[in-house]
Amino acid sequence: MPADKTMSIIEQAARRLEELGRAGVDVPWKVVDGSGTGSRSEAATATRPTRLADAPRLATMALAPAAGDETRVDVVLDIEGLQRAGQLVPTDTRSMQSEELRSIKRPLLKNARSKNAAAQRLPLIMVTSALPGEGKTFFSINLAMSIAAEIDLSVLLVDADVLRQEAMERLGVGPGPGLLDLLGDPTMTLDDVVLRTNVPKLSILRAGYRQNLSTELLASSAMDKLLHRLANDHLRQIVVFDAPPLLLANQAKVLASHLGQVVVIVEAARTQRHIVQQAFAALEQCPIVMSVLNRSSEPGAGEGYGYGYGYGS
Repeated sequence: MPADKTMSIIEQAARRLEELGRAGVDVPWKVVDGSGTGSRSEAATATRPTRLADAPRLATMALAPAAGDETRVDVVLDIEGLQRAGQLVPTDTRSMQSEELRSIKRPLLKNARSKNAAAQRLPLIMVTSALPGEGKTFFSINLAMSIAAEIDLSVLLVDADVLRQEAMERLGVGPGPGLLDLLGDPTMTLDDVVLRTNVPKLSILRAGYRQNLSTELLASSAMDKLLHRLANDHLRQIVVFDAPPLLLANQAKVLASHLGQVVVIVEAARTQRHIVQQAFAALEQCPIVMSVLNRSSEPGAGEGYGYGYGYGS
């Protein structure tokens, strides 16, 4: 092939790269001329190709989207606002609350990393309570924030309280498609509804738009397949489900039957013993059930949580 024809193809590819760059497309490779005065990419620099085979390869690299873009942020959480509301935030590493969460999460993570954990769905943790107002959503968000601080783990917080959807409200996330939509629409994928946040390693999933058959959707084969994928496809990810209260909604019992670990929040000096017993009776078939005593004033319990086991595996 004539040399001028080769250079024409190469220069066409180079011009195409420059056009993409000016259009705002993230071009991982940019061409610099022999003088070194051309544009330079932060990721890498390529000299002008001298072989015909280099030209189409260069263009393909520029057009292909970057796989696994870990810098993508879909929703920006108001960290200062969450901190004012008393929630645990990434910068809060030395408070009593952060220390309490470290103690609470450690046995949960130990279970999630144990042998055959994925098969038993131990990385999937449901947070619930017997009655509303005991602090389950507050705890769910704090647990997710604390797990996000782990060196080698990420966390997905799922708003599974499909009736109230309080977790997303507290995070300042508006309505949108989520869990229920994913279960009801076979054309929708998990990537369509999971939102990455500005908190490193924390993603969230809305409950989705309310539907009359929410209990049936949570009990469906689509839900079982989703949970299997969440437990097996991302071995370094923990999933926290903020579920409805056990004694007021069937959805919580249905969800608990699918998950490996359940944490029951009990408000100290408020929730009566027989109510707590009813809640734990509803979870007798679950392999691992733990309890967290919230707002306890007992010595050694700190200002927020006191930790104890309900049932053990």
